[in-house]
Amino acid sequence: MVKNSFLAFGLTLPLVGCVTTTSPVATTDSYIVDSKTYQATGKSERVKTIVLHYTVSDNERSIKTLTTGNVSAHYLVLDNDDDKIYNLVPESERAWHAGDGGFAGRTILNDTSIGIEIVNSGIKPEYRDALKNGTLDYHPYAHYVAFDELQIKKVAQLVQDIATRYDISPKNIIGHSDMAPSRKIDPGAKFPWERLYFDYGIGAWYDEFDKQFFMNQDGFASATIPEIKQAFRKYGYQINDTDTWDKASRDVVYAFQLHFRAQQPTGHMDSETYAILQALNKKYAGRDDFY
Repeated sequence: MVKNSFLAFGLTLPLVGCVTTTSPVATTDSYIVDSKTYQATGKSERVKTIVLHYTVSDNERSIKTLTTGNVSAHYLVLDNDDDKIYNLVPESERAWHAGDGGFAGRTILNDTSIGIEIVNSGIKPEYRDALKNGTLDYHPYAHYVAFDELQIKKVAQLVQDIATRYDISPKNIIGHSDMAPSRKIDPGAKFPWERLYFDYGIGAWYDEFDKQFFMNQDGFASATIPEIKQAFRKYGYQINDTDTWDKASRDVVYAFQLHFRAQQPTGHMDSETYAILQALNKKYAGRDDFY
């Protein structure tokens, strides 16, 4: 009887094998994922940075570009007189807004950032070709287009909410130009970083007392170019290690000035710019922005 049983089983084995070799064995067992009993302490929020942009376009073209092309952002703030902020990409998903560049030790910011686009023309039409003739290296404050008051209020509310939910470092609320200084100049000289800091508690800003202290010390006169560049890196900017103020280095200086000395963005390193940088590094020293 045992032998016959094996023979019978052997006759059916090829048929069973044909059915199951490429498919998992079916099971009715089910399991529970327990997320309460044990929790790791070695963790942090995945979102580390907020990057602010302007669209260099009007409402209609901004919507089309950000919804149908190969570029996107999590949020879009139009210049309409209404109460809407448009969420184009879920925060849990990766928007394509940052591109090449980096800040605070991170070089692929699309993976760990929230992108906010604000409808704004950027540079006034009459100045858009001003750099081509070689008389200017960088656009001054007057060339930029101001933002609408309602847009600023919407951005402030949105950034406050995101920064609170993800515990984002003040240093990591940045402009596109801060992370890609040789490619981008947005959100530009007329984005009100100082006002957002004092009126809404958004982002980083230096203490005036510290700035004056460092200016009185005249550290710029004795600082070497590598020392100054290291101070930029300490704050978070990507800058090369050459011992000259080449174009790439001056692009970083200009981006820094757009953010922290917007009335005079020249691209040239000077004592006031260095004092502001030192004051920022003093104020935000010890913040671990890499994890």
